[in-house]
Amino acid sequence: MKLFYKIIRNIVVLFFAITILWVVMLRFIPVLITPLMFIRCVEQVEEGRDIKLKHSWTSISKMPYYAASAVIAAEDQNFVKHHGFDFKAIEQAAKENMSGNRLRGASTISQQTAKNVFLWPGRSWVRKGLETYFTALIELMWPKERIAEVYLNSIEMGEGIYGISAAADAYWNCEPEDLTRMQCATIAAILPNPRKYSATNPGPYIKRRTNSIYKSMKFLERNGYALKGQGQR
Repeated sequence: MKLFYKIIRNIVVLFFAITILWVVMLRFIPVLITPLMFIRCVEQVEEGRDIKLKHSWTSISKMPYYAASAVIAAEDQNFVKHHGFDFKAIEQAAKENMSGNRLRGASTISQQTAKNVFLWPGRSWVRKGLETYFTALIELMWPKERIAEVYLNSIEMGEGIYGISAAADAYWNCEPEDLTRMQCATIAAILPNPRKYSATNPGPYIKRRTNSIYKSMKFLERNGYALKGQGQR
């Protein structure tokens, strides 16, 4: 029995050592590939399609400051205020889901970053528990600017398109720093399902969502709910 407890203890210590080191390393180095990118490539091969993977790392200093404002407005308006979890949004989502309305998520940008970079897609309790753990770690060890930078570089923004640099090139044939405020709002608008919605040929729903995000961006910037000055030159 003592041997069993020693093995378990060593496994737990090793888990914490590896994951903490992993998070510390990614505080400073670019995230070049994520589990989701790998999974999508496998899916493409299994379906007999050519592998499509567009991704390149862009420093947040080379992005327009409103790139972060757009995703904050669309995905997590309390991003700069919370510590990884927006409990008011979770409570509201739970109420709406229990009332029979359309299912609504409440994942913050920090949670989505943890999921995209360190984990796999899914809804199991194990994965959710690990998401909570990695969210707490990155909030503890990364500044908000780094979380936004990793998010904007790793999030899926279309079929085989990951990150704002790849999206700028694929959709408008430009560099990320040349994106307009409206283009950033459009990218943010398709994020709930970027493989379904189009940034270059948006339907009525995406157009309405883009306009709403566009208006929210300036409000958040004026009221301290965005990363002020980030990326401005």
